[in-house]
Order: sequence, then C-alpha cells, then structure tokens
Amino acid sequence: MATITSTTTPTPTTTSVTKSAASALLTSLDTGSGVDTDALVTGLVEAQFAAKTATLTAKSEKLTTQLSGVSTLKSAISDFASALEALVKGGSLQSQPASSNNAVLTATALSGAKLTGLTGSIRVDRLATAQTAVSNASVATKDTVLGTGTLTLKLGTATYDTDGAWTGVTGTDADGDGAEDTISIDVTTGSLTDIAAAINAKKAGVTASVVTDADGKAFLSLKGETGTAKAFTLTADDPDSALSQVNVGPGASGMNLTSTAGNAKLTVDGIPVERASNSVTDLVAGVKLDLVGTSTTAVTLSSSAPTTALTNAVEDVVFTYNTVMAELKKQTDPITGELRGDSGAQNLLRSLKGLTTRDLLPGAAPGTPRTLAELGVNTNRDGTLSVNSDTLTKVIASNPAALEAIFSNSSDGSGLMAAMNSVKLNATSTLYGLGASTTRYNQSKSDLTDQQDKIAEQREKLTTRMTQQFASMNARVAAYKSTMTFMENQIKQWTNGDN
Repeated sequence: MATITSTTTPTPTTTSVTKSAASALLTSLDTGSGVDTDALVTGLVEAQFAAKTATLTAKSEKLTTQLSGVSTLKSAISDFASALEALVKGGSLQSQPASSNNAVLTATALSGAKLTGLTGSIRVDRLATAQTAVSNASVATKDTVLGTGTLTLKLGTATYDTDGAWTGVTGTDADGDGAEDTISIDVTTGSLTDIAAAINAKKAGVTASVVTDADGKAFLSLKGETGTAKAFTLTADDPDSALSQVNVGPGASGMNLTSTAGNAKLTVDGIPVERASNSVTDLVAGVKLDLVGTSTTAVTLSSSAPTTALTNAVEDVVFTYNTVMAELKKQTDPITGELRGDSGAQNLLRSLKGLTTRDLLPGAAPGTPRTLAELGVNTNRDGTLSVNSDTLTKVIASNPAALEAIFSNSSDGSGLMAAMNSVKLNATSTLYGLGASTTRYNQSKSDLTDQQDKIAEQREKLTTRMTQQFASMNARVAAYKSTMTFMENQIKQWTNGDN
C-alpha cells in the first residue's frame, strides 16, 4: 500500500532575506544603476511572511497525509466487511442438501437455511401436470383468418362424472360477486397468431402458441399451469362463430385435451402430501425440491458439511485481518503514525483487537464454540492472528453446526458477518469514528485555506505599498544622481578653465 510523503523546500529566514535585500540595494546604489525594485520588494515581503507561510504549509501537508490515512483505513475495513458478507451470502459455507436419486428429485438450499444433520425420506408417486390442449385440425397457415369475436376463459378445478368424463371446471369467486371469475378475451383479427397473442396478453396462466408442421399448416396449442386447481375452459361467446373451433371444454370438438391438470403426489417420511408444482419449497425446511421423476422407493435426503470451504474461510478471515491490522498499526504508531492521536483510528484498533474474543453466538448451548479463539484463531504477541489447524479440524468434526452458525447470514445479529458490520459501522461513524475524523480534518483544511488566503491578501497589500515606496525612493535617488553629475561636470569645467 503506497505511503504518501511530502518534500518541503527550506524557507529562508526573515533575517537572511532582509540581509539579501539590503545587499542588493547597496550594490545598486554603489554601482550607480537603478535599484531592482521587484527583487527588493519580493525579498522583503518574503521575509515578512516566511515563518507564517512555512507553518501553514507544514500543517496543510500533515492534514493531507492524515486524510489519506483515514481514507485508507475506511476503505480497508469496508472492503473486509464486504468481502466477508459476499462469502457468507454466497451459501458455500453452509451444509448443502443431497438427494440419493437425482433422477427422481434434486435438492438445493434456500437462502439462510441451516441444514446441518438434515435427514428425510421422500417418495414421488406422481408429478404435477398441466392441462394442455391442441387443435385437431390444421389451418392453411398461421395467418389464415378464422373469425373475430370474444372468447371467455375460466380457470379452476376440473370436475368429472361418475364415469370419469370431464364435466367442466369449478372456478373461483375472488371478487365476491357470487359468480365464478372469468376472463374475457377480445379477438379483433382472427388468425391463429392473433388468437394466441390475445390469450397471452391477458397473462392469466394459460399460454398459447402456434405450431407449424412440415407442410406449413398451423395448429394452436394451449397450456395451463400445473396443479389440480389450474384446469381451464375456453369458449367462444358466439357458438356459431368460427372461433368455436378453439373451444376447450366438455363437448368441444375443435381442440383435443392431451393432458389434464393435476397435483404432484408425494410421501414424505410416511405421510402422503400433494403440491400443485413440481418445484416445492414448503415440505422440507430450508430446502427446495425439484421433482423430475417418479419412483416406487423413497429417496433419501441428507446434508454434507462444507469442511474445506469453512477451513478456507477461517484462514481467509485471518489473512485479511492481519492485512488490515498492519495498516492500522502503521497509521497509529505512537512515534511515526500519522493518526497516532486520532480517536477514530484508536477505536477501530480496539474493536479489531476484541474481535477474536467477541461472543458471536449469544445464547448458544454450553460447550458450543462461540468465539474465533475457540475455533482455533490465536492472537500472536505482535497482534497478528494465526490458525491452529488441529483445533479448527476438531471443531469442524465435532460441532460443524456452530461453525456454520458463525458464518451464517443470520437475522438476529449473531455471527461473524454481523460482528464485522458492527465494527465497520462504528469505524466509519461520523459521530465518533473515522467519519468524524474526516470531517474534523476537512474543517481544519478549510480553516487553513482561509488563513492562507488572508496571508496572500496581506502579501499583496504589502507588496503594493513597498513597491510604491521604493519607486518614490528610486526617483529621488535618480534626481540626486542627476544633480551630482551636473555639479561634477560644472566643477570639471571650472577646473579646466583655471588651467
């Protein structure tokens, strides 16, 4: 990390500058030439303000260095917290669910899930299905006009008679008007493409598409969502309209029902259940199940601890901590540190030193590892951290849940990520942290700028006044020299006349 250094040009003392100016004046007078007013005034003005200018310049350079140091520390601690948060939220540090037969179902962890020790038994007896219907007669092309009018779509649970024949759909009454909810679809132009577009525009849960065969003839395909309650009927309001060719329901002849709407049927730990979708998130806590096939035997769910990832995470935290601590100790060194007296930097130093012994799992059962130190993170004499691999290995083997909890994305304020965010918040606080230091140093810089502006104004006024004074003096000296020259010439003439 680059260190900002400054080089200050030695400023002449008031005495040396004054002597130099006086010498220039005497030399000018002795040689009989005009006085170098610019050089003389510049030298005297410089002498007048040399000490003040040097003091303000030194203060400004120090403040610049301090601001740079504060910015470096703020970035370091923010980057530390952000990197840890990304690692924790990535999910790689938590036990992952595993299915014994991915051809039947796959399992993935939901965000924030704690799956250590997961066990379960699931048999998939039936997959969830969606109702589909395809026109049984082709149309010349997808743009061939059938007719115009209005279609009515109704969604609900399919009903069947005692013989198993489809009798219709029992819809819902979401608006409470006493009638089943229906969706009206206006078809202003009557090709299959237009009909499909009109149905899709309603976004009601039925998707329409037009399929063209090898001969260019077109068929309409309709598909609903999975689940028993997602069956549908589609009816042309005018039964004599050509649109009745796309009717779907009991007695309709233009569309063939190729699949019915049904729930997935499963047996979970011996209990039969149904779900409307093949993607299930409410059966096993913290696990998303994707059903992909059926089986006559149960699939076993288990979990595996990310041993390598957790070990690497602890080592990464220690490495990053040491990097940040090295910069912090450099900035707060009692002799050479630019921030040795800065309260925000000192607060950050204390917070980081206390991180290894901070209780990361408040309320955990007795004997549960609750601190980084108990995970095998040791504090060395120089303040750096190191990992005792044997201790860490034993913790992972005996209590992986505790380690996962420390590296979890918890909502109750526990865990290492919450602790680091707390350190970051305190460190960057504008009330008492590095944020307050930044405000204070910037204010001091502003005050210095005001002082430098005042000195510049005073320099300008003094320069103007002295220039006027020496210009007047120069004129008088020139007049005296002219008179003296005249008198010398006159005396020479008198002397020559006597000879």
